[in-house]
Amino acid sequence: MPAIHVKLSVDPGSMDAQKAADAARWIEEHLERRPGEDPLRFIAEPGNKSPLILPREALLLLVHVLTQAARGRGVSVVPSGAELTTQQAADVLRVSRPYLIGLLESGAIPYRLVGRHRRVVAEDLMEYAHGLWPESGRPPAGNDMKRP
Repeated sequence: MPAIHVKLSVDPGSMDAQKAADAARWIEEHLERRPGEDPLRFIAEPGNKSPLILPREALLLLVHVLTQAARGRGVSVVPSGAELTTQQAADVLRVSRPYLIGLLESGAIPYRLVGRHRRVVAEDLMEYAHGLWPESGRPPAGNDMKRP
């Protein structure tokens, strides 16, 4: 089976908002009609006798991605345990890299050294972000952002 390249992010506005909203609504309605069923079976193509079997959690994640895309927002999926560079972590928090390094060195966010380079576990970064911005885990957009 050939390898499939999967992009782990959706850029803001890159998906048709109406199609994303319709797909999210369809999946949510399907999940509501089958509250205890896991995994869920779908017939992927007419005439195909083998169903597509998806875990409920995967469908809930897909609904979240589609809902955010319908709102014109970008979405990234980060595997558990993924380590980010300081620049990637700063980009997630929408702060400068030197500011992030200050947070790391103050102990506000755990990190480890790989040679001379700092690495931040994505879960630790998101835990910090959710402590600052409980609703979204992200600072507000724009120049009026309050620094942590």
